[in-house]
Amino acid sequence: MKHDTRATDRIVPDVRDPWRADELRSITRRLGIHGDVSAPYTRWLDVAEGVRLRALDWGGDGPPVLLLHGGALTAQTWDYVCVGLRSEFRLIALDMRGHGESSWSVDYSIGRLAVDAAQTAAALGMERLHVVGMSLGGVAAAELALTRAELVKSLVMVDVAPGVEFEGTARMRGFINGMISAPSVEAVIDEAMRTSPRNDRERVAYRMTALLRQRTDGEWGWRRDSRRVVDYPHILSHIEGLADRVGAFGAPFLMVRGGRSRSMPAPAAVAFAGRFCNGRFVEISDAGHNVQEDNPAGLIKALRTFWNTAC
Repeated sequence: MKHDTRATDRIVPDVRDPWRADELRSITRRLGIHGDVSAPYTRWLDVAEGVRLRALDWGGDGPPVLLLHGGALTAQTWDYVCVGLRSEFRLIALDMRGHGESSWSVDYSIGRLAVDAAQTAAALGMERLHVVGMSLGGVAAAELALTRAELVKSLVMVDVAPGVEFEGTARMRGFINGMISAPSVEAVIDEAMRTSPRNDRERVAYRMTALLRQRTDGEWGWRRDSRRVVDYPHILSHIEGLADRVGAFGAPFLMVRGGRSRSMPAPAAVAFAGRFCNGRFVEISDAGHNVQEDNPAGLIKALRTFWNTAC
């Protein structure tokens, strides 16, 4: 995988992929989100083992927030949320290793992902920050909070907690893992719409364009390390182990569940929030597992309320 060779402390626009401001504006306005849709800047961050991570820096002088995406997604899954909150918070969305434009690796353990997040914060001078993670990113965010509590001002986990039902994401995983290559982005969008006919095509197109990369043979593939089989047993074991570890975390915690989620049962999510010294729970209506894309306006409201009242 090719990487930018510019200095890691230099902030530069990411010009390799044209920023789709008009599409983003159209979608966010339809969703009731109003804000600056201009492109974030790209930071290249060198971490251990020669791995380079890409972070999208949305700027701003507000309290710092680190956003971690779910498995097979990228930092751009947070675009809608960042448009709505960038005037109030300093938002950094990270491509976790093996995803997006970040380096591939041989170590994708939860502990390593948490260390990457800590090194990202250190490189950007973020001494105390809010951390938000969805699905796999939520597990990494929790590990960061438990191992580096002095760094984490608050923790938000989106649609992941002990008691998660793995089969609830089977259709999504089947779609992603079943596509090795495609002749065009449109072909992938068409297949995604056949898989989930109720989806909003404009939003599906925005997502797929961010998730796909054209290869040297002209075919299109996912922007992730597809050489490996995801170690789901490791991830699931780590999730379940959180139940007995989080009681000592004293900073504010918010458990977010998508109201239509098939993978995160409401009773389990509520019970997990109750294990924290300062835990809260919120359910976002009209959202499945990908809350940040399904109902970003609802998530923006929940995050703003949480940070303004609990923190």
